[in-house]
Amino acid sequence: MDIPRSSSVRRNKLIKRTIYVVLLCAAILVTTLGLSRLKPAAPPVDGSTIWPDTVKRGPMVRQVRGLGTLVPKDVLWIPAVTSGRVERILMKPGAKVEPETVLLVLSNPELELQALDTEYQVKAAEAQFNGLEVQLESEQLTQQAEVARIQSDYHKSKLQADRDELLAKEGLLADLNLRLSKSTSEQLGQRQTIEEKRLQIQAKSNEAQLLVQRAEIDKVRALARLRQSEVEALKVRAGAAGVLQELPVQVGQQLAAGTIIAKVAQPERLQAELKVPETQVKDVAIGQPVQIDTRNGVIPGEVARIDPAVREGTVTVDVALTGELPPGARPDLSVEGIIEIERLADVIYVGRPAFGQPNSTVGMFRIEKDGKTAIRVQVKLGRSSVNTIEIVEGLNPGDRVILSDTSSYDAYDRIELR
Repeated sequence: MDIPRSSSVRRNKLIKRTIYVVLLCAAILVTTLGLSRLKPAAPPVDGSTIWPDTVKRGPMVRQVRGLGTLVPKDVLWIPAVTSGRVERILMKPGAKVEPETVLLVLSNPELELQALDTEYQVKAAEAQFNGLEVQLESEQLTQQAEVARIQSDYHKSKLQADRDELLAKEGLLADLNLRLSKSTSEQLGQRQTIEEKRLQIQAKSNEAQLLVQRAEIDKVRALARLRQSEVEALKVRAGAAGVLQELPVQVGQQLAAGTIIAKVAQPERLQAELKVPETQVKDVAIGQPVQIDTRNGVIPGEVARIDPAVREGTVTVDVALTGELPPGARPDLSVEGIIEIERLADVIYVGRPAFGQPNSTVGMFRIEKDGKTAIRVQVKLGRSSVNTIEIVEGLNPGDRVILSDTSSYDAYDRIELR
C-alpha cells in the first residue's frame, strides 16, 4: 500500500542536494585556486652540461683579447718606374735580398731608343757650346785688337799734342795747329774709352751666351740621366735588405708605370696587428702592456697605435713588440693578444658568463648549498675582463653560480641539478 510522502521530507532532500552542490563547487574552486598558485615543476638539468664557478673577492686584472697577425714593421713596396714587359724573373718570394739584388728584368724598346736619342742630344749641345765659345773668343780678340789700336793712336796723338804745345809756346807753331792736335787727341781718348767699355760689355755678353748654352747642355744632360735611370730601372732591384714577401707578376706580363711589382720586408722587425671588438676597445690606450701568444711562445709588447676607424665590428690595434721573437715567428703568423687595461685591488668577481654585458643586470642561477637546486637571482654586473667580470650587487663571495647559457630556462626561477 502506497504511503504518500510528506512535504517536509521533500524539502529536506532538496536542502541536502543544495548543500552537496555548494560543497562540490567550493571544493572545485579551492582546488582550482590551489593549483593556480602552485609553482611549475623545476626542470631537471644534467650537472655535467653546466659550467659553474665560485664568486671570489680579491684583485682582478681587466684585460681585452684580440686576434690578429704578425706584420713587418718596415715594408717596402716596389713599383714599376716605367711601363714595360716582364722579360725575366730572377728571384722568388721567400728569398733573402740585398738593396742591389735584381728581382726581375723588364723590357721597353721605346724607352731605350729615347735614352739613346738624348745621348746624341747631349753631344750636339756640347759641340754647339764649343763652337759658340770659339766664335765669341774670336770676336773678343778682335775687339781687344781694336782697343789696342785705338790706344796706340791715342798715345801718338797725345805725344803730338804735347809737342805742338811746346812749339806754340816758343812761337814756332800756329795756334790753330795746336788746337787741331789737342782735338784729335781728345777724340782718340774718347774712342779709347768707348772701345774699352765695349770690350767689357762684350765679355759680359759672351759669358751670358755661354751660360745659356751651358744651361741647355745641363737640361739635355739631366734628360739623358733621367732616360738612363729609367733604362736602369728596367732592372727592378730590391732597394733594401730583407726577405722578398710578394712578387705578383708573370713573365710576359705588360706592366704600367706605378704598378706594384714586389714587397720586401725585414722579418726580424715585426709588430702585431690585433682586431679588438668595438665594444671593448673603448678602454684601450696607447702604452698599455700586451702579451702576444704565437702558439710557440709569448712576446711582451705595448699598444703603439689605435686605428680611429671601425671595420666589420672591430678596431685595429698595433702592438710594438719589446721582447725577442720566438722560433718560427714570421709575417702573417696568426697570434692572440691580451691587452692589460687596469688592475683592480679589491673587488667581488666571478668568471665571465656566456650572457650579459658589462654594466648591466642579468638573471643568473645560484646553486644552493645542497648542490641539487639552483635559484635565479638578479645580478648587477660591473667592469669586465677577458675571463672575469665584476659583481656589483646580487652575489656574495663563496656563492656558486652557473656561467653557461641558461636561456632555455628563462621561464623558470628554479632548476634541479642531477
